[in-house]
Parts: sequence; structure tokens; C-alpha cells
Amino acid sequence: MTVTLITGANKGIGFETAKQLLAQGHTVYIGARDEERGEKAAAALGARFVRLDVTDDASVADALATVGSAEGRLDVLVHNAGILAGEALDGPTALRAFDTNAVGIVRVTEAALPWLRKSSNPTVVTVSSSAGSFWAVTNPDRPEYQLPLALYSASKAAATMLTVQYAKSQPGIRFNAVEPGTTATDMTAAFGIGRSPAESAEVVVRLATLDGDGPTGTLQDETGVLPF
Repeated sequence: MTVTLITGANKGIGFETAKQLLAQGHTVYIGARDEERGEKAAAALGARFVRLDVTDDASVADALATVGSAEGRLDVLVHNAGILAGEALDGPTALRAFDTNAVGIVRVTEAALPWLRKSSNPTVVTVSSSAGSFWAVTNPDRPEYQLPLALYSASKAAATMLTVQYAKSQPGIRFNAVEPGTTATDMTAAFGIGRSPAESAEVVVRLATLDGDGPTGTLQDETGVLPF
């Protein structure tokens, strides 16, 4: 049975990704900062909960130790935790955006690597965004062109680049970033746009269930590889 950990999975795309992977027979650990919400989401799905705050080194270390000691390995890691950081363009907000959306990827990946290396088919998926793609934000035909979220976009560019660099440095593990599509979640409620989280989760699930010959070091949406 495939062992999967999803960060920020108590709602939205992470929750729906967990639901779909559970339906495929995965053992799914839902990582969430808020213990009450995380436990409630895990119970609703039939998943397992582990408290995981991607901005806290001790929390990350404890979470991966819990999963690793229980399962002996980690097959799939989905970096889903993220924030919009659209309230201000200042230093504190920038630090919070990058700490969650980019540095958190480093924290969790580094803690997960020993357990991923014990898997026969290790896979890492970063829920990124083409809002962090130079190609997309300079293209008037793309919705990202009008998106007024400098810190979100910049931190997602970092998230995608980290994914590519991990793919290069860890050739035995597949690392891919995903543009899940414009999605109606709590995070995007102010914009009043987007499709259902379940639809966007399908893109994440496709990359989370690649076989051993699957691609690595890419940014993809449901149509395939995107320019970056």
C-alpha cells in the first residue's frame, strides 16, 4: 500500500487530493497546523492525521518521524500548504509568504528524504502556480497576467525552482511541480473565481501516481508540461 503525506490537507485541494488518493488505496497522512481541524478532516476521510506546521522545524521533524516510524517509508509527498499573502507588500508579509510557500518545502523535503529513499517508487509533488511563471505573468492571454499578488507569485516561482533543483540533486526521486488551475478555495474567495477543488486535485493526483518511468523536474497542468 502506498504511503502518502499531504501538507495543508485539512481543506481545499489538499483535502480533495487526499480523498482521491484514499480511493486509489493509498494510506494517507493529512498534515495540518490546526490539530482540531486536521483531526476532523482525517476522520471525515478515513485518513490519518499528523500535526505539521511547515514553518516550524520541530513540528516538521516530529511529523516525519511519526510517519516514518509507523510506516517505515514514505512513497509520496505532496507539498500543498500555502498562503496567498495578499494583504500587504512589506517585509513581514514577504517573510511569511516565503517561509510558508518556499522555505517550508525545504524543511519538509529534507525531513522526508530519508524515508523517501526507502520507497521503491518515491514521488514528490509541489502544488505550485503558474503565477510564478515568467511566461504566464507576461502573457496577456493568461489569467496570471492580471493577478495582483507579487509575494504569492514570487514565492511560487521559488517553489517551482526548488522542485527543479531537487529533481536534479535527487535523481532517484521524482520531483514535479503542478499548476492545479484556478480553484475556488478559502484562499481565493475574495476573487470569486475558480473551479472546484476536486477538479484541480485530479491534476495533483496524476503526478502523485506516476510510475517509475514518469517525468521529473517539470511544471505541469492538466494539459502537460508548461513553460517556466
